[in-house]
Formats: sequence, structure tokens, C-alpha cells
Amino acid sequence: MSVAIQFKDTIQIRGRADVLFRSVMDPKRRAKWDPSIRTGAYVGEERLVQGAMVRFKLPPRMLGLTFTARYGSLQAPHRGGWESVKPFGPLERFAQGWVFKSIPGGTEVTLSVNAKVRFGFIAKAVERMLRSASAQTLIELQRQVDAAGAQLVLDTARDMAKQQREARKKGKKKN
Repeated sequence: MSVAIQFKDTIQIRGRADVLFRSVMDPKRRAKWDPSIRTGAYVGEERLVQGAMVRFKLPPRMLGLTFTARYGSLQAPHRGGWESVKPFGPLERFAQGWVFKSIPGGTEVTLSVNAKVRFGFIAKAVERMLRSASAQTLIELQRQVDAAGAQLVLDTARDMAKQQREARKKGKKKN
């Protein structure tokens, strides 16, 4: 007997919706920062369009399964999602939907997960794993955006320090 699992997680991120959309929806970019996805690649043409096929490989802690998904509704940069093409592992169906809502100071990101577990006796364990992966994905997305901002601040501080050193050297040479 299959069991349905549905939930949503929301987080506010200090980033633009279009940047977040590309980071989340492009499988190659996502595999770089998301610990819930080991690898991601397009199947066939490498374009982010409705109906495009992608292949994901999950990490060992998520059984290392590989599955193929098809992008459904894509409305860049506001929403997007994909659904598995066929059953894999204990999951009969697996889908993710993302909504990016611009708000003052950033973007409200909502991740919706819909899954159907084939066997009822492992439904609780699979739901725990999916909820954990969802929360970790949103936290890592926040970290990825913050890391880029933090690097920009560090680079700016280094440039300012370098300019100040050069200005002091010029001041000493004049004296």
C-alpha cells in the first residue's frame, strides 16, 4: 500500500529571485552546493525549459539512488519544478516545486515536496529523510548566497587596505 507525503518549507534569503532560480533549477549548479544531490545533469539538450529531462544521483546517505526527472511548470524567475519520470527505490513518485517571491531585502523561497512511498512500513523513515534533506537544502542555499556576499565584502576590504597602503607609501616618499 503506497503512502503519500506532502510538505512545504519556507525561508527568507537575502538574494535576488533570478539568481536563486538559476541556482536551484539548473542541475549542474545545484549539484555544486546541495548536499542532497550528488550529481545532476541534463539528459539530451542542455536547456532549462519545460519538458527538459534531467538525471540526479543522490548521496549514499540517501541510498545513492539515481533517477530521471522532467521539468514541469517553469516560470522564470518565479516558480519551477520537476517530477520523477518513473519509480525508483522506495519511491513511486517524487516531485519538487519551488516558488521565489520577491520581498523587501531578498526573496521568500518555498520548497514543496510531494512523494509517494511504495511500501507503508518505511513511509515514516522516508518522510524523515525527505524533510531533513529539504531543510538542509534550504539552509545550504542560504549559505551559498551568503558565501558569495561574504566573499564580496572580503574582496572589497582587501582592495581598500591595499589602496590605503599604497597611499601611505606615496605619502612617505614625498616626505
